[in-house]
Amino acid sequence: MTMITAWAMAGSALVAAAAPALAADATLKIESWRNDDLQIWQEKIIPDFEKSHPGIKVTFQPTAPKEYNAALNSKLDAGTAGDIIACRPFDASLELFKKGQLTSVNDIAGMSNFSDVAKAGWSTDDGKTSFCVPVAAVLHGFIYNKDAFAKVGIKDVPKTDEEFFADLDKIKKDGTYVPLAMGTPDQWEAATMGYQNIGPNYWKGEDGRAALIAGKEKLTDEAWVAPFKELAKWGAYMGDGFKAQSYPDSQNMFTLGRAAIYPAGSWEIAQFQSQAQFPMGAFPPPVPKAGDPCYVSDHPDIAFGMNAKTKSPEAAKTFLTWVASPEFAKLYANALPGFFSLQSQPVPTDNALAKEFVGFRDSCKSTMRSTYQMLSRGTPNLENETWVESANVINGTDTPEQAAAKLQKGLDSWYKPGK
Repeated sequence: MTMITAWAMAGSALVAAAAPALAADATLKIESWRNDDLQIWQEKIIPDFEKSHPGIKVTFQPTAPKEYNAALNSKLDAGTAGDIIACRPFDASLELFKKGQLTSVNDIAGMSNFSDVAKAGWSTDDGKTSFCVPVAAVLHGFIYNKDAFAKVGIKDVPKTDEEFFADLDKIKKDGTYVPLAMGTPDQWEAATMGYQNIGPNYWKGEDGRAALIAGKEKLTDEAWVAPFKELAKWGAYMGDGFKAQSYPDSQNMFTLGRAAIYPAGSWEIAQFQSQAQFPMGAFPPPVPKAGDPCYVSDHPDIAFGMNAKTKSPEAAKTFLTWVASPEFAKLYANALPGFFSLQSQPVPTDNALAKEFVGFRDSCKSTMRSTYQMLSRGTPNLENETWVESANVINGTDTPEQAAAKLQKGLDSWYKPGK
């Protein structure tokens, strides 16, 4: 977009009447599910963009994570969605592109800053067309209260499931802290920070994920049932009332110092550090038994695309070009530590807790959430159903075996591997 300059604003009415204006002021609205980032966008990211692009104003209007997909689809269908769309990876955003609701971003300057692997989460299956500009990946694991560990006598972070549950028992017996800060009514946390967090150590990361997509493994196999069996034990450590404890409730419980361990994604870092008054550390998901290889969910999390019906396409392209730049990558990674840039050139972070998370890559093999690629394109949607069943298992309303059978039955109803 050609930016408004002083001479353009001072141009005469005669010139304005003789030809279309080179540019016009535009206001862009960003749709996102990252409602916990609102303050950072308002105070850091948007002011930086508007300072260098004075003709464009930006508003950030997020929706709660659980409601985002449905709300966004409704807005897009009704023609009321924002100009810039925060894109979840793979199937959900690919469907929007197929419906003509997202545009190609192949011609956005700066797309060469991303590898084909980085773009894969927001590209067509043949890799020829990208429909969102990649931004960041997130890592899964656990954040813990160092003061709580010291209080109950835990000297080292748990490396195996046996050590993990022994530590939870120690915390519970002490009684000062709730061992695990998580609830189940929002459901998505039970899957995202529960099943998808610990699961890769059982299904062997990318090997298991690829086998599931190929139909060589099923969700009823032991490798996929085993993480549900672990989740079934969590409820005993999540405190009274966890079945009614919302995501913000869990965040507050931990940052107020009332819980010892938070099943987490690295996206929590900035908010937690702004609120918690105690030192924090992080550890990767414990392995089933000593000597087992470690796998960590290193998930392509967020990208930004353009609403095909935006009334300000040039302004939207200008914003996406900025998003694709090294300047934005540096700003975003440091404003939101724990969101690790997907650009080919590394973006270092000085944040100690973010360094702990990114250090998981040195000892664990990276994978991504098992439900996102190909397996959530039909109905029932495997991602959303995994939310439900993960919560059900923790709540005790479904056994691990029942949960796995329901998920596989739903997947079998529409997914035909290799077709």
